Amino acid sequence: MTTHNSQYSAETTHPDKQESSPVPTAAGTTASNVSTTGNATTPDASIALNADATPVADVPPRLFGSFVEHLGRCVYGGIYEPSHPTADENGFRQDVLDLVKELGVTCVRYPGGNFVSNYNWEDGIGPRENRPMRRDLAWHCTETNEMGIDDFYRWSQKAGTEIMLAVNMGTRGLKAALDELEYVNGAPGTAWADQRVANGIEEPMDIRMWCIGNEMDGPWQVGHMSPEEYAGAVDKVAHAMKLAESGLELVACGSSGAYMPTFGTWEKTVLTKAYENLDFVSCHAYYFDRGHKTRAAASMQDFLASSEDMTKFIATVSDAADQAREANNGTKDIALSFDEWGVWYSDKWNEQEDQWKAEAAQGLHHEPWPKSPHLLEDIYTAADAVVEGSLMITLLKHCDRVRSASRAQLVNVIAPIMAEEHGPAWRQTTFYPFAEAALHARGQAYAPAISSPTIHTEAYGDVPAIDAVVTWDEQARTGLLLAVNRDANTPHTLTIDLSGLPGLPGLGTLALGKAQLLHEDDPYRTNTAEAPEAVTPQPLGIAMNATGTCTATLPAISWISVEFHG
Repeated sequence: MTTHNSQYSAETTHPDKQESSPVPTAAGTTASNVSTTGNATTPDASIALNADATPVADVPPRLFGSFVEHLGRCVYGGIYEPSHPTADENGFRQDVLDLVKELGVTCVRYPGGNFVSNYNWEDGIGPRENRPMRRDLAWHCTETNEMGIDDFYRWSQKAGTEIMLAVNMGTRGLKAALDELEYVNGAPGTAWADQRVANGIEEPMDIRMWCIGNEMDGPWQVGHMSPEEYAGAVDKVAHAMKLAESGLELVACGSSGAYMPTFGTWEKTVLTKAYENLDFVSCHAYYFDRGHKTRAAASMQDFLASSEDMTKFIATVSDAADQAREANNGTKDIALSFDEWGVWYSDKWNEQEDQWKAEAAQGLHHEPWPKSPHLLEDIYTAADAVVEGSLMITLLKHCDRVRSASRAQLVNVIAPIMAEEHGPAWRQTTFYPFAEAALHARGQAYAPAISSPTIHTEAYGDVPAIDAVVTWDEQARTGLLLAVNRDANTPHTLTIDLSGLPGLPGLGTLALGKAQLLHEDDPYRTNTAEAPEAVTPQPLGIAMNATGTCTATLPAISWISVEFHG
């Protein structure tokens, strides 16, 4: 996570930073010439899955991952608060755990993020009373180390999630990574593995996926590197880690964002050098409504089309990975781990950080650094939820290359779950689109044929108002349609035709399950502790016939999900 100007859209959607060529529309989408004015109940768009449709890929479970960093109140006051009324014997908040399970999170990246680049993993193991306090240079806070890898492993066991573990490539490197790997995954009988056993975890944790550093191209990162420096470092670490365990899945740092001057060339340089021992490259992109302070209409429309940005990001990184494969005469594809994505109003953080830097520059300061302060606690709107639903559609439509993703973050810090100290936990608006996909997108993903009116954006030109994805589990005979209306002003009525789903024997085979709509007449409406259900999905009144066809009207700025079964 970058600490300044981190969002991809902040750089690529600003009018004076547009590229000269238009961004292509999403795969399987065409823009119709139908006017966006007129009777909203008359179908002006369509979504169809043709009989010859080819699946994008199987839906990878890791696509529904999240991110827990030692940042603000994500850990302390989020997942861990021993004085909370719901806390268990480990200090974990049960109310938060219940919401994490409801959210459907499958894999959690830990412990950072920028935090990891100055982190000694050994500080977080053993008896809590013996753990040292440290200064966290990333977020200018005091780290108590009450939570560490042992504790997070226990939390993940209760949450039912896999762990994606990040290692420090800022102040440390090869030896620390190998020691941590031995501690975490080693069989008893060696020094570090025996230390884990002595700390109460007898069996290996079996953590398979490892991030080798975080955003090492960023000048805000402790120990940041040039592409060539990081390429050499990650090559050595990845090689050694696979000597220890060949079955690991290793993630190299990609660019911190598409605004970085080395975006694309960084990926090509790193992946070409370390191709043999890498399995993933990371992608990070955040989005926000740049006109949220004045509620500028043009900025809202650009924001709603953020998935155009993500689509181009995926294409650029995939191309760099393919060039690295060709340079190595390789046969494997390097997959993408979109392990930081979501809506983050980073302009608020940038203002806070700039103020702190100005105050710190006035001389030496000896006051204690704060512990788990309130940082990056964005409160999300209905429009934010629609955008995140749109971004999830994009990830699913590109799951042939994006095989892992982490919605950043999980609790309190730019999160779908909010939790008050000694108080309640509740769902933000962004909770719902993620949960629907995580719990019901199974089997194969399909990019349906879409005919849609266009909307004009300052950032991307004319783009389709409607986007959608379909998933279908042929064996279980269950499916999910996710669709979004990115038009800030006009409702659109869709005809939906799912009759081309594979494995359907003929007429009378499909039935409608739950159908829901997320929309608010006030797109800036939020959920709060006082009104935790102000924005929730509502039943979508549609009827599906036996062949899988129906009609649905999507208001301006809306997201729908339709569950169906055979």
